[in-house]
Amino acid sequence: MNPNGPNLVFLLNKSITLNQLKQIHAPIITNGLNELQSLLLRQVLHSNFTYSRTIAQYVHQILHNLQNPDDFSWGCAIRFFSLHFQYKTALSLYVQIKRLGLCPTSFAVSSALRACARIVHKVGGISIHAQVHKYGFCGCVYVQTALVDLYSKLGDMETARKVFDGMTEKNVVSWNSILSGYLKAGNMEEAQVVFDEIPNKDVVSWNSMVSGYARIGNMDKAFFLFQQMPERSSASWNAMISGFADCGRMESARSIFDSMPLRNKVSWIAMISGYSKCGNVESARQVFDQMSEKDVLSFNAMIACYAQNSQPKDALELFNQILKREVNIQPNEMTLASVISASSQLGDLKFGLWIETYMSKDGIELDDHLATALLDLYTKCGDIERAYKLFHGLKKRDVVAYSAMILGCGINGKAVDATKMFEEMVSAQICPNSVTYTGLLTAYNHAGLVEEGYRCFNSMNDHGVEPSGDHYGIMVDLLGRAGQFDKALELIRSMPMQPQAGVWGALLLACSLHNNVELGEIAARNCFKLEPDKSGYYALLANIYASAERWDDARRLRKVMEKKGFTKIPGCSWMQSI
Repeated sequence: MNPNGPNLVFLLNKSITLNQLKQIHAPIITNGLNELQSLLLRQVLHSNFTYSRTIAQYVHQILHNLQNPDDFSWGCAIRFFSLHFQYKTALSLYVQIKRLGLCPTSFAVSSALRACARIVHKVGGISIHAQVHKYGFCGCVYVQTALVDLYSKLGDMETARKVFDGMTEKNVVSWNSILSGYLKAGNMEEAQVVFDEIPNKDVVSWNSMVSGYARIGNMDKAFFLFQQMPERSSASWNAMISGFADCGRMESARSIFDSMPLRNKVSWIAMISGYSKCGNVESARQVFDQMSEKDVLSFNAMIACYAQNSQPKDALELFNQILKREVNIQPNEMTLASVISASSQLGDLKFGLWIETYMSKDGIELDDHLATALLDLYTKCGDIERAYKLFHGLKKRDVVAYSAMILGCGINGKAVDATKMFEEMVSAQICPNSVTYTGLLTAYNHAGLVEEGYRCFNSMNDHGVEPSGDHYGIMVDLLGRAGQFDKALELIRSMPMQPQAGVWGALLLACSLHNNVELGEIAARNCFKLEPDKSGYYALLANIYASAERWDDARRLRKVMEKKGFTKIPGCSWMQSI
């Protein structure tokens, strides 16, 4: 075929591959048919090619070599990159349009606004908004809807509503954008008003409201709306499953799951995660085993379930299945984070070292999330120096990293380092949380620093952290070990919540160290009441009696243990030798 203009136009209008387009591109350049370059570009942008770096580079190459740049081609390119989540690239091209002296099209402006909304670029979004009137897009429903979406995602509902109310024409996307904004802001009352006003609700409108009520735990309202839906998508069903699961209503979640006409991977994973949250590992595994096709996300959900429910060996066993060649699944960062957590529970230092080697070999980046997980593992295994090295190598140290390091210092007897770490964290304006204080109190407890522990405990409210039962338990242990039983008992009686077995157990242990029979009996009675099947409490009280030479009481208690079928648990270490 002669490579003249009409023939090339004919070929460009046919469905062809990227390589064929490049072959057509060559004669366009050699024959100086510059007017066809825009047509070539649009063919690439509107094709069904899977987005890749190669295609992106090719688009840039054509775009920046256009002899006669036009606003339509540049607008198409901006829309292309925005639709493929390349938001910064889309914004960069939008800026270049102005430098070229071109007038952006409506879809160039709406695509640039969409990009600003997705990366929460407030300054850029407001700047583009200022140009909307200049370019005459005040009456364009697509541009105005993009503005509503922008301000909704920025959390500026006042401006979003102002733009929305000023729209002369609204489509269902416009209504869904303002609805989404109110839902994101947690304003269910206003969201319901908007939802009721939508003239032609689509499945997105209904899903948004169902998800909104599910997020705040109002599953009765969510279910009522779900039943009213004229049509449902998989997202509708999944929102109900996740909502019931988050509320711990797994029977209802299971009922929805079983009623689904067509389940997708999100449905299966939502069920596994739901059972995991309520500690029903067996049911989670049953759901996992029923999946006909498993990918890395489903394996991640099940491995995380085991790790979060103190079944680390099962987590590692499932991870080993992934590594088998016939499974053909590549572990990702989330997989490794869960198996590192499982290894921490086992105190398996060797596995942590293997993970680092594996990541290096497979080119998996040690991001801050994985580094923090490894840091937690190394501190629990006693390798504090390796933990320090990881901590200081973090790009961004957040509350999770600091808390893991403070706890690590605490359990390794480095109270001074834990205190310095805490002070550094506060100086960096990182707000401590409940876990942070658990670590710091543990450090003071291990070092026997009563005054420092009290000061730390009393300062929790200053940072907006309400002491939990665990924090009270650590303080009772600290005071008890120091022999300050009156203060320990006073602290227990001042608790705003019902003291848990761990709190009374800490007092009982302290009584056994100091042979305090009277208080030991009080602590033991509460322990027996809260956890009647734990043999350790009986053994501790029996030892207290024996130390006080109250042999009859000791024998009586041991007979009770025998009658209940208790056997003494042999001692063991959870930390692997280094």
